[in-house]
Amino acid sequence: MTGPAVETAPPQAPATAEPPVHKPSVRKRLIPYWLLLPGILWLLVFFVLPMIYQASTSVQTGSLEEGFQVTWHFQTYWDALTEYYPQFLRSLLYAGTATALCLLLGYPLAYLIAFKAGRWRNLLLVLVIAPFFTSFLIRTLAWKTILADGGPVVEVLNTVGFLDVTSWLGMTEGDRVLATPLAVVCGLTYNFLPFMILPLYSSLERIDTRLHEAAGDLYAHPATVFRKVTFPLSMPGVVSGTLLTFIPASGDYVNAELLGSTDTRMIGNVIQSQYLRILDYPTAAALSFILMAIVLIMVTIYIRRAGTEDLV
Repeated sequence: MTGPAVETAPPQAPATAEPPVHKPSVRKRLIPYWLLLPGILWLLVFFVLPMIYQASTSVQTGSLEEGFQVTWHFQTYWDALTEYYPQFLRSLLYAGTATALCLLLGYPLAYLIAFKAGRWRNLLLVLVIAPFFTSFLIRTLAWKTILADGGPVVEVLNTVGFLDVTSWLGMTEGDRVLATPLAVVCGLTYNFLPFMILPLYSSLERIDTRLHEAAGDLYAHPATVFRKVTFPLSMPGVVSGTLLTFIPASGDYVNAELLGSTDTRMIGNVIQSQYLRILDYPTAAALSFILMAIVLIMVTIYIRRAGTEDLV
């Protein structure tokens, strides 16, 4: 007779010691913070501190001769808003119109550069940024010659009846384009158009063209491909471009100063006048903060409604 079978445990592999984990030294852990330090100091010195100074200026009272004192006079904000609200509305209207025109003009050009330019892509990109090679002031002054009374551009616009439509809309006055809202919007559109094209191109250039081919294989119409594939994927560029155009355009004063008139003054012209001519620093600071708050609220709402925070 044989006894019951005895189960034997399988042999176990010898335990191996885990390799020691080498923690980075304190010096290595601080390297990222040291690299960020110059940028943080730059923001503190040239952004945070001026903002604090302007905030304190906005609640001061006095005059340049007698000196200004911090009296926490918040009534300055309400007085500035109620007195200059037409300029605020005009600035937002001009900036919004110029942004829409930049999008309508810039998207087809960015699409062409991204998908159709081929070997001409680099040349077209250089042409887009070519206006940056000259001064902002010179570019704006050039539009005074382009839109001069009796010039070829005005003559063509008058011949095709374009000025009749803009006069009906209140954008021009008769056969004159200079010193009208249309001239200011044209200047804003031209000067800020590159800020729209470059983010759009960057976003479109990242799109995988195989997605277009797949949509075509599914018998999608080119318009459907653009509406369902291209445009949604380019939304980060659209959002970035519109923000880079609208924000500086809303506070611009050069175009309205050189191409407009007293009836087309934007809030930037009022702030510039309060600082340099009237010398009412509290009102100028209050206007600046009101404009910043309005733009910040509009940008926040716009980003949330656009459905993307992935900016290029």
